[in-house]
Amino acid sequence: MALTKPLLTAVALILSASTFTAPAKPNIILIMSDDMGWSDIGCYGGEIATPHLDALAKDGIRFTQFYNTGRCCPTRASLLTGLYPHQAGIGHMMGDYGLDGYRGDLNRECVTIAEALKPAGYRSYMAGKWHVTPYYGNNLDDPDTSNWPLQRGFDRFYGTIHGAGSFFDPNSLSRGNRYITPENDPEYQPKGTWYYTDAISDNAVRYIKEHAEEHPNKPFFQYVAYTAAHWPMHALPEDIAKYEGKYDGGYAPTREARLKKLKEMKLLPDHWEPAPMVGNWDDVELKEWEAACMEVYAAMVDNMDQGIGRIVQALKDTKQLENTLILFLQDNGGCAETFGRGKLVGPLERPSNPTLPPLGKDTLQTEMIPVQSRDGYPLRRGDGVMPGWYPEVEIGYGKAWANVSNTPFKEYKHWVHEGGVSTPLVAHWPAGISGEGIAFRKTKEGNLHDSPSHLIDIMATALDIADAEYPRENQGNTTKPVEGISLKPAFDGRTLARIEPIYFEHEGNRAVRDGQWKLVAKGVRGSWELYDMEADRTESKNLIGERPELAEKMITQYDAWAEHAGVVPFGSWKKNQSGREKKK
Repeated sequence: MALTKPLLTAVALILSASTFTAPAKPNIILIMSDDMGWSDIGCYGGEIATPHLDALAKDGIRFTQFYNTGRCCPTRASLLTGLYPHQAGIGHMMGDYGLDGYRGDLNRECVTIAEALKPAGYRSYMAGKWHVTPYYGNNLDDPDTSNWPLQRGFDRFYGTIHGAGSFFDPNSLSRGNRYITPENDPEYQPKGTWYYTDAISDNAVRYIKEHAEEHPNKPFFQYVAYTAAHWPMHALPEDIAKYEGKYDGGYAPTREARLKKLKEMKLLPDHWEPAPMVGNWDDVELKEWEAACMEVYAAMVDNMDQGIGRIVQALKDTKQLENTLILFLQDNGGCAETFGRGKLVGPLERPSNPTLPPLGKDTLQTEMIPVQSRDGYPLRRGDGVMPGWYPEVEIGYGKAWANVSNTPFKEYKHWVHEGGVSTPLVAHWPAGISGEGIAFRKTKEGNLHDSPSHLIDIMATALDIADAEYPRENQGNTTKPVEGISLKPAFDGRTLARIEPIYFEHEGNRAVRDGQWKLVAKGVRGSWELYDMEADRTESKNLIGERPELAEKMITQYDAWAEHAGVVPFGSWKKNQSGREKKK
């Protein structure tokens, strides 16, 4: 019996349905900047040119209450594992203090996102700063790579193992499992000046393009961990030139402009009282130098944004942008450390010629603060030493500019008041983020989402959208359960249903965020403070005297979490310190 045309059509539809291939799993790119304040980038109120991040925000989501840990390596441990940093073994920095929560080395009771996604078919790539295992500059020929990226789930790695260093000659620069120098790496030799931010961006671009060629049917996870804008203030001349004279008016005009822009963007309600300004421009003796520090800082952020633009373009060129989730965030608030300021070390001005023997192309840089440039100029630091493109200069931008970076919040990197732990989170995923939803606040700069969220949520989000199972074991060790929740409901315009509070502890600074309330203390001897985050996220009115019962409840919550996470009173663990010391 012959089939009629309608029957043939029906059969075809059935066959088509039976062979339908589900949409590919999304790619995931995590982009992390270093030592930046909440309002530095344009889409969060800053005057620094970040058009590429702004574009991602406009077509995606800006989270208004996303949190980090307040410090570099604890944040990275939490981001990569979905655990609080103490649970991952990095409750402080890179020293081993003989306690499980303070080993200074990513433990094996956690897994990285790269490790978790591998069974789901993902390849993983990393470019940038690792900083979750110690760096030993005296063991260069045969380094302990057991906890380097390739041993923690990544297929390719280019970057630094240590946490900070020169942007022209960083210590611990590595490709794969091998230390390299900017001059002896056969896989990356830029036409112009070698600059670490560019190197991170360019290698990230390379991995995207080569993945598309070599593994077109596989999704990928990429972790791009910039060191911009961590000290030292190093930038390229062409980027610095864009900001010449921009900060000559000092701290107040820049801060006021940010406050105005934040209000226009609906990021700063009128009823919030901005934190007090730090620094009086009239008292600054070296105004040209002080302004130059911020000019260079802005140039560093600008260059990073340019690199993010190249990453986005690589996704477009390889037709992968539509189904790639891009997340941009920062590791802590603005840095008030006085690095490189004060007493003069070395000459104030650069000598007319090098005064030291140059380093050979194979000579590895082992120092966070190099004693010389590769071409033989001696280290220069101290008040009045101009930051910028001189590789031998080591200067930070100082407390007053950090206060500007953190506008409108108080405190800085290290602390867990809002200025220390608040970070932008920009999410962009054309195939997976709805432009509509009851939980979105619409602005001309794009959608805002106000649910409190934290680094611990990134692992849960990656597992959710990748349809991946969290490993129950890691190399014979039972893994600790993920602490966070998926952000995917926020992508659909829904409020996050968080049950557990969010917790913080670093160097005795501690906090609990539970709904609209935040309990926070500064330092191990600091008294608890209580703030209503809806009425006063700038933490100007301490309500602990008015709500003692609530405060006691939250203190009890904190104590229970501290025991659960392996937190001990700050400083008590130092007596347990082993012979392994962090490399400063």
